[in-house]
Amino acid sequence: MQSFLDEVALENVKTLPELNDWFHVCLTECYQNKPHAALANKQTPEAAFRSDPAALQFVDPQHLADSFLHAEQRKVDKAGCISFHGKKYEVGLLFIGQSVQVVYDPADLTEVTIEYEGCTPWKARELVIEERSGKRPALPEHLQKQPAAESRLLRGAERKHDERTQIQTPAVSYRMLRKEAGQDV
Repeated sequence: MQSFLDEVALENVKTLPELNDWFHVCLTECYQNKPHAALANKQTPEAAFRSDPAALQFVDPQHLADSFLHAEQRKVDKAGCISFHGKKYEVGLLFIGQSVQVVYDPADLTEVTIEYEGCTPWKARELVIEERSGKRPALPEHLQKQPAAESRLLRGAERKHDERTQIQTPAVSYRMLRKEAGQDV
């Protein structure tokens, strides 16, 4: 590659298509059709490729696409959702507290695949909060905060204090008795 870059610099290339054309010419003539000592009978890579008796095997496009997917673990929260790359995805209430495998394409996070042991993988879409989940409606008038005329806390404490005082009143208090001169109590 370095020798190609050195040579193409002499051509004063200005565009990417022009660079690609020069690379194709160099690859074909300086590599693919040049004899290589590592190949049998010092064949060219082109000749070795064409003389191979094995049939070409093509990869299933879905398998190839799946090979470039990424995967990460996430724990499902108490709402049945996961947070993933700053977005929420609904996984399901059955998986609350469980760790699931998130398989995704880093170029497109609108839909991810969720995998969990013993379950068939399923798709989860980004959770979008819509109009119906907007601001909460106002409470009816009878449930609104009412201005207080007195402290309910202090009134309740006063009632408890009165009850406790009535229970303790029949008890004998020796402080209340006066010692009269010369008499024992």
